[in-house]
Amino acid sequence: MPDLKAELLDRLRPYGQEQVLSFWEKLSAEERNAFAEQIRHVDFQTLSRAVKSQDTSGHEGAGLEPAPFVALPTDAASRDRWEQARCAGHEALAAGRVAAMVVAGGQGTRLGFAGPKGAFPIGPITQRTLFQIHCEKVLAASRRYGRTIPLLVMTGPSNDAETRFFLKEHNFFGLPLGAVRIFRQGELPAVDDAGKVILDAPGHVFVCPNGHGGSLKALWDSGTIEWLESQGIDIISYFQVDNPLVRAVDPAFIGFHILSDAEMSLKLVKRRDAEEKLGIWLNVGGKKLVIEYSDMPVHEMRARDSGGGLKYPGGSIAIHCFSTEFVRRLSAEGFALPFHRARKKVPYVDASGHLVEPGAPNATKFEMFVFDALFFTDRATAVETDRQEEFSPVKNADGSDSPETARRDMSRLYARWLKSIGVTVATDDAGYPAYPIEISPLVGEDDAALEMNYHWPKEVTGPLVAAW
Repeated sequence: MPDLKAELLDRLRPYGQEQVLSFWEKLSAEERNAFAEQIRHVDFQTLSRAVKSQDTSGHEGAGLEPAPFVALPTDAASRDRWEQARCAGHEALAAGRVAAMVVAGGQGTRLGFAGPKGAFPIGPITQRTLFQIHCEKVLAASRRYGRTIPLLVMTGPSNDAETRFFLKEHNFFGLPLGAVRIFRQGELPAVDDAGKVILDAPGHVFVCPNGHGGSLKALWDSGTIEWLESQGIDIISYFQVDNPLVRAVDPAFIGFHILSDAEMSLKLVKRRDAEEKLGIWLNVGGKKLVIEYSDMPVHEMRARDSGGGLKYPGGSIAIHCFSTEFVRRLSAEGFALPFHRARKKVPYVDASGHLVEPGAPNATKFEMFVFDALFFTDRATAVETDRQEEFSPVKNADGSDSPETARRDMSRLYARWLKSIGVTVATDDAGYPAYPIEISPLVGEDDAALEMNYHWPKEVTGPLVAAW
């Protein structure tokens, strides 16, 4: 045991974190071994960089300008451009160059749900889970293109085991076992005002996920990039688990990514108002970036253009394409994504080893944001999408961006699809149908890919489920 303590001190000393072992002598042999295992896996080098880094917030507005993006088609020329992109995407998918990736590290706590957020039931009628919907979208695309499209699932420290069990229990919702690769997000300790690591038990460091930007590091650290490239895959289609409307692999978006020779691409929606909590697409000193809404000066958030619209109309919805080579380069260059600081209340053990629940924020957590990788790109492109077709996140238990709004938006989208093939659907002025509608991705990925051999009704006269 003395040798074990010496080993750990050698690991902690270069970073000034020897206090982590303050209670070592009070721990049992079993507790010491478990604590040692945790310490060995803490990335103190990255933590040290985070502690020494400057806060990324507080842009003063100098050099901020709107950034260009590919708008939705409105005329013959733009429709032709979109068709070219769609064809390029079809070719890439048919050639087996694309993998889908879902970021699923969160729990359903804010939704009042005990379990991984991906296991949350969201189907308007059947209560299909978010995971089932996404898996079926990837399976449908695999069948459409005659290629097995891998699904990468990034879990978090708190839900990794549950997620693995859930997906395995449901046979990956039809996806081949070898096509689903699950890997865990990294984590970092929280620190006190002196930059010292916080213990939440005498033999345990308080750690938290390192943010969705850590997904890129996890792709590399887990060996997933090498695994993809060994199969000829060089494009990753990235999305978050809480958005049931997302296109898991969108040929037009992938095509724009390819035709632009982009290292990283993103989808945008028009911001619905100046206060919407979306990252904002803009130029900063000539560099195309996304800035977190909370980091924007209020006057810039609300700024208007000469026509009265928002000066910065594009809001990022956490849908991206990455080239595997870009992730490889980021990692080879030391993975220097900036850190965002958050002041939080973190339970800690006092000098006597008793747990204290603080009444005010006492600690700093560090997160990386995936869109900050744009700073390191040589080539990036942004593409607009229709909010009603592709963005209805499930973030809150009620109100906006809740299960209720997502289910209504799903039904509205499916009603639009049915109308496009001649089915009569009664809707209100906003397009919401009189009855809930649910269409499995295996019956149709979008209005252009609805299974025409399916027995569609002439009219929707009650709740409708379309599934095999």
